[in-house]
Amino acid sequence: MTELHASLKCAHKFSLNWGYLNAIASGVSAIDLGALALRNLHDARQFVLEYGFDLAQPAAPAIIARAHREAVGFIASTFLEPGQAALIPPEVRTPDDPLQLLVYASRRGLQADALRMWSCAVLKVMHGIFYIDNNLKLRHFNTIREQVFASLDEVIRSDGGQYYLTHGDTCLPLLHFDRKNNKGRNSILLKLLQKAAYLAADVYDHLGVRMIFNTRFECLLALQTLQRAHLLSVTNVDSQRTRNTLLDMEAAKEVFCKYRPMLERSEAYPAELLQRMDQELLAHSEQQTRSDNPHSGEGFSSIQVTVRKMIHLHASDAGGSSLPIFAAQDAAAQESAEPDYDVGFFFEYEIQLMDKASHDLSLSGPASHEAYKRRQVETARLRVLGRELLRWMDEHSAAAVA
Repeated sequence: MTELHASLKCAHKFSLNWGYLNAIASGVSAIDLGALALRNLHDARQFVLEYGFDLAQPAAPAIIARAHREAVGFIASTFLEPGQAALIPPEVRTPDDPLQLLVYASRRGLQADALRMWSCAVLKVMHGIFYIDNNLKLRHFNTIREQVFASLDEVIRSDGGQYYLTHGDTCLPLLHFDRKNNKGRNSILLKLLQKAAYLAADVYDHLGVRMIFNTRFECLLALQTLQRAHLLSVTNVDSQRTRNTLLDMEAAKEVFCKYRPMLERSEAYPAELLQRMDQELLAHSEQQTRSDNPHSGEGFSSIQVTVRKMIHLHASDAGGSSLPIFAAQDAAAQESAEPDYDVGFFFEYEIQLMDKASHDLSLSGPASHEAYKRRQVETARLRVLGRELLRWMDEHSAAAVA
């Protein structure tokens, strides 16, 4: 065994990569880095091993190559104008070994800058792809979807093509009902790339429902209906992700208290009364601005709630024991307290409530979904390509035209 001695000797010049070390020590997001700090392919292979890919495994190089091809295609189709894909250097677009991009991304210098910038862009997207492909929860997505919508289907019912939100004696008519069964792969990737926290932040809208009612007061009553059905509670709602740009709750309380006797005396469904209440509510409401989403357009109004639901998998489906190793054990027993209990984990989905007027506004203009997606793409494009590469592209696109 080699004897160890304290030493700071170095075969090369003794130096520190201040930019890279500062990023690690200061919590700079990987997507905001302009370069890596690898010296050669040997470093690149060690980096990949610690990242999670053992190149001695036959499948690993193929997985990396497939992610590289997908990343290049995603950049070309999402962030580049027609013809700009030709600006991607062939060494980056079709490398003999995708690991070479890690070395290119670490080099600086006049001749190396284009390779570095394009390699960084492709590697950022590859990182997002690996995150998606290795999200264990999404491997059980069909089971998750089945259990989430089983609960929602108990309260969202249809009769003759008309949907209702119903629980107990309450039956609220829906003007429109959207059910998001899954989020497309490119949409997930785009959302990861534009988020400030990059891949540390989860995507919460893989699944969800949007319920559109005629009035804002019906949205308020829908909240209560969901709460009474126990789909919403203070324990299963992610309070940090609740967004209410629809209802001034204080003003709504005043109007509701004023009209409650009339609501109680109504024999039929009080549609006209609810509209009158809405008019008074809008006259007394302060604008609700808690959105926290930089891509939401001005005028977009809704109540958005992120709900945590415990999903159950049979232990055999989860590929492990029924309880995690750190689960509490019965000290008096020789085995787990609940040896046959399903494996459980929490999955978050979204419920969005809107009134007709707000929904109509969201169909066009800055509050529309199309405008929202364009803003998302612009944010992700800037973060993936970076200002330096965007300037380089402008210069070389202009030179090509000239």
